[in-house]
Amino acid sequence: MTKTLIELKDVSFQYDYTQVLKNISFTVQEGDFLALLGPNGSGKSTLLKLILGLLKPMNGKIELFGENCTAFKHRELIGYVSQKSNAFNSGFPATVKEVVRSGLTKKTGLFKRLPKDADEQVREALAAVGMQDFMDRNIGQLSGGQQQRVFIARALIAKPKLMILDEPTVGIDHENVQAFYDMLAKLNAEQNITMILVTHDVDTVSNRISHVACLNQTIHFHGYKNDFDAISQDELEAWYGHAVRKIH
Repeated sequence: MTKTLIELKDVSFQYDYTQVLKNISFTVQEGDFLALLGPNGSGKSTLLKLILGLLKPMNGKIELFGENCTAFKHRELIGYVSQKSNAFNSGFPATVKEVVRSGLTKKTGLFKRLPKDADEQVREALAAVGMQDFMDRNIGQLSGGQQQRVFIARALIAKPKLMILDEPTVGIDHENVQAFYDMLAKLNAEQNITMILVTHDVDTVSNRISHVACLNQTIHFHGYKNDFDAISQDELEAWYGHAVRKIH
């Protein structure tokens, strides 16, 4: 039986007097590869913060792995990868191995001793993203796409069941974007890691994605990718509030 990993029921949120999200309801099932689409200012970042427990909804209910979000203790089950350009100083003096190994503190705690097989876990996580040959390289020497793979390995080392990626292709050159998505699809298919890929570009919806959610303050569409493909251009532009291109 497929498990429900995330469930939102009539969730609303506002900053001061500005409503950002209104009556959000949707679920994410185990094994899904969901693309969360929406223009700038649509509430995507706020929705992520609510799911990650960084904000509390004004109304409604959020459940993670069947538990109320406020009572959920197993945060190591959720891996999060932000936009590299906003989250990391490329000049930081650390090797790839050190960056990935730091992800173990999510399970062990910040001041506890790392497990004896920490280096083996690092190798396994890097192998999963095709970066095992860069273990001793300084993180600042890598390309943007390579750095993002390392950050995903850092999240993978905690053995998450769910990965949330916030516009992860920022800073990655166009030639490597498709290979990056192939890598995510492989993790989804082979390790059964549920994926939420947050983006503001409709062109990220490809044959790698299983589900799509369109957000602009409220959920305008949530369903299978094939059903999303059947949506008319006029309807899509009405949701976005401006002209968009749907690329397959």
